[in-house]
Amino acid sequence: MRLVTFTHQGQRRLGVRSGNSIIDLNATDPSIPSTMREFLEAGDDSLSRAYATIDKGACAIPATDVTIQAPIDNPKKIICIGLNYADHATESGMPIPEEPIVFSKYASSIIGPDENIVVPSVSSQIDYEVELVVVIGKQGRNISEEDALNHVAGYMVGHDVSARDYQLEKPGGQWMMGKTFDTFAPIGPDLVTTDDVPDPHNLGIRCILNDETVQDSNTSQLIFSVPRLVTYLAHVFTLTPGDLIFTGTPPGVGMGRDPQLWLKHGDHIICEIDGLGRLENPVVSD
Repeated sequence: MRLVTFTHQGQRRLGVRSGNSIIDLNATDPSIPSTMREFLEAGDDSLSRAYATIDKGACAIPATDVTIQAPIDNPKKIICIGLNYADHATESGMPIPEEPIVFSKYASSIIGPDENIVVPSVSSQIDYEVELVVVIGKQGRNISEEDALNHVAGYMVGHDVSARDYQLEKPGGQWMMGKTFDTFAPIGPDLVTTDDVPDPHNLGIRCILNDETVQDSNTSQLIFSVPRLVTYLAHVFTLTPGDLIFTGTPPGVGMGRDPQLWLKHGDHIICEIDGLGRLENPVVSD
């Protein structure tokens, strides 16, 4: 199932993408929560109601008549993993990590498809990073690797926009500060549930900047798998429905190029993952 958050005629709704249409779940069954986090918190009951709604011929709206939003804009946690592709660690001049490198973003950094990535005036080194995002669907702590995928609701495309001068050149290194400027976490367009993603570790992943492919890899190259990440994180804190895990980016980022390549006003960037969709955003100056 491809879940979406959308607005139509001034109302924010929850829906399912079906071909060129969006099925309005709330119009057919008002008991289905209208926000993604509430939908995930309701667990299997929400999913069952959504499938039942689709089966009985729900209200379908042409996709061209709606505005697709970020699938979830109010997660309790946005957890990010650094250097999770070996060749990206190499291009960054950093050792391959022996344990996951963890930092965070704030929900205020989230934007959806077609919304502007804003280059802040205080930074001159804005970089792109396409990433597979894991969406937690079931609460848990001290989760085993064998049980980890049972806590995952689905996956989506994410973009970990990064201000490298803040991240790497500030005293002590400010990974979080460099990663969580407003608009620095585009996500979407769909949240694809696990039943439609047979193997999250075999997905083509790429980033296209101004019609040039700048990152092109496969999630098979992840150092730490999705179950390993879920287990590692959950031994420290409770994971809750709607939490997002950005799993790291493959090589080809602007920082690792010669000459280096930074995002600027007027750029257009596409992040895409096979089976999950294309996330497109324009870039504008502050």
